[in-house]
Amino acid sequence: MPFTHRSLAAREAILVAARARFTEQGFDRTTIRQVASDADIDPSMVMRYYGNKEGLFAAAVDVDLRLPDLAALPHDQVAGSLAKHFVRMWGSDQGGPLSILLRSAVTHDEAAERLRSVFGGQVAAMVRRLLGEGPETETRAGLLATQLLGIALTRYILRLPPVVAMDDDEVVAITTEFIDRILGEPLPPRA
Repeated sequence: MPFTHRSLAAREAILVAARARFTEQGFDRTTIRQVASDADIDPSMVMRYYGNKEGLFAAAVDVDLRLPDLAALPHDQVAGSLAKHFVRMWGSDQGGPLSILLRSAVTHDEAAERLRSVFGGQVAAMVRRLLGEGPETETRAGLLATQLLGIALTRYILRLPPVVAMDDDEVVAITTEFIDRILGEPLPPRA
């Protein structure tokens, strides 16, 4: 059944309200009734479009990292390009799907699994394209995710003063160093 203009507008109003509630209250404290009230829509419509709170959450946090094609870049520009991409993305996502997902992943298993899926899938695929298949590729992708998520968590969610005080260029420079090490230097031997 095709969506009408009115149903598309209702869906968008629901998602805007849901993102605001999930950002403010997290997954556990947000209710369908609150979201419906904020969207000025009957709760049954939220259920009709999204099924349940989990379905609504999944739609509200549908995330594409929009990773740049790094394979065409010279090796010495890869880390800087990736660092700039993520700093810009996190900075422009305040209250958006990625911030909601990161904030909710700490306390909600489904959000944590979704975040693992996004970073495990998209970041790991990018690292495989850059480095090829190998025994360390997944480890490097995981370590890269720790840096990218760590910057986001400390700067935009926890708002640690020393990290917040840094300007974007400083964050990019430091993140570039970490990414270079993760992608290019030998990993310590495993026990």
